[in-house]
Amino acid sequence: MSLNGFLIVSALLFSMGLYGALARRNAVAILMGVELMLNAAVINLVAFWRYMNPNAQLTGQAFAIFVITLAAAEVAVGLALIIAIYRNRNTVVVEDVDMMKG
Repeated sequence: MSLNGFLIVSALLFSMGLYGALARRNAVAILMGVELMLNAAVINLVAFWRYMNPNAQLTGQAFAIFVITLAAAEVAVGLALIIAIYRNRNTVVVEDVDMMKG
């Protein structure tokens, strides 16, 4: 597969994630959209590492592992916040959560 193929797959994945994050009202679906966008970034990192400088150190893969770790931490914190909000408000719809509005 060429670099363009990876970039097209990554762009499609990022677009689906962006749509999911912007169009959904459910907090869990928004979190899943953000995860799709992070996975698209990981595909880009590894693809550019592979095709631009394949003899270099494992910098692309190291960045990918860093982003995957960051995504796992983001999901853990996000789900904890969603569970806490659900316990207090009995909803996960983002429009109904207006506790921070002044």
